[in-house]
Amino acid sequence: MNVKAIIVDDEPLAQQVIVQYAMDIPNLEIVCACNNAIEANQMLRENEIDLMFLDVNMPKLSGLDFLKNLKNPPLVVLTTAYTDYALEGYELNILDYLKKPFSFDRFFKAFQKAEEQLALLNQRNEPKSNAEYMFIKANKKAVRVGFEDIFFIEGLGDYIKIHLKDTHLVTNLSMKKMEDLLPANEFFRIHKSFIIRLDRIQSIEGNQVEIGKHKLPVGNLFRQAFNDLIEQRFVK
Repeated sequence: MNVKAIIVDDEPLAQQVIVQYAMDIPNLEIVCACNNAIEANQMLRENEIDLMFLDVNMPKLSGLDFLKNLKNPPLVVLTTAYTDYALEGYELNILDYLKKPFSFDRFFKAFQKAEEQLALLNQRNEPKSNAEYMFIKANKKAVRVGFEDIFFIEGLGDYIKIHLKDTHLVTNLSMKKMEDLLPANEFFRIHKSFIIRLDRIQSIEGNQVEIGKHKLPVGNLFRQAFNDLIEQRFVK
């Protein structure tokens, strides 16, 4: 996924730092470096921009005032030498806050947040009936996971484990968020800690579902709905 970004900063040196950092990230494209909010506003009108690196202190119109007046802003990472604006920035739903001078490592973490957020937004905008995959953040990167490759999902507190054929992925999505992202006609939640892919079921015995080498419990709250589904879809 290619991320298109603009820089909004009146300091040439600050622009150069971000441009240099971006050159080391293959899928980050700096479309333009703008010297003020007026230039940036024009760029946003004429181009589809995913991400904006926005300085706070600029002449005529500050970065925060500019952001307040944008109806449909892209993802925003504030870049400033001051920490005083952090709270106000997050109240405006910024993605991240970089205090100058910032390292490449810190810059890259902000980019990863943007990449993950854009992947999730793309999934939400894609009709579930046509979706065949999703992107999951695991091992510090966005990993494409095909729905047909999933056996089941296991809840682990603040994390989930996605069980595939020969491996698994761990990410910090909630079970509810994962349930919302999956095609409803292919997956079913059988327990507060388990979502299964229906066509991976090998057998059902009592209150247990066998998938691969695993026997998963069917929770009391989900049992009736699961039994009704099995009758409708599988029992002839």
